[in-house]
Amino acid sequence: MSRISHIELDDSNLPPPTPEIEQERKVAIYDLLEENSFALPARDDRAVPDGPYRVNLSIRDKRLVFDIQTEDEEKAAEFHLSLGPFRQVVKDYFQICESYFNAVKTLPPSQIETIDMARRGIHNEGSRVLQERLDGKAEIDTDTARRLFTLICVLHFGG
Repeated sequence: MSRISHIELDDSNLPPPTPEIEQERKVAIYDLLEENSFALPARDDRAVPDGPYRVNLSIRDKRLVFDIQTEDEEKAAEFHLSLGPFRQVVKDYFQICESYFNAVKTLPPSQIETIDMARRGIHNEGSRVLQERLDGKAEIDTDTARRLFTLICVLHFGG
């Protein structure tokens, strides 16, 4: 099965999340585990362990680390991605989310919808960057990339 069955975020070195960030995290994890597509491609004639997979996401030495294990907790893969390509889109995403959270409290629905459309656009850009960075390492669909991008943003919070 080419999917993620368990996901863990190593946020032990981060400040406590705001209620909004914690909610984003919970929703992204729930949605990801409900439906996702995640496969490890064959590389260098090595056998690829079958899924489903357990994924641990962390930031170590300014790199995004995907630690992938099988259901039996055997190492399946580990890859490290530079955070550089994510920095601007994560910053933009947090700024638009802050605007959105503030707008929900005070603005009319038409203005909230405009901000939400911009938020979705930035989110799509982040998921596209993630899919590019994972090319050759993991195969994911757009919805999975969107949910993983949200979790990457959570890891950036305060980092």
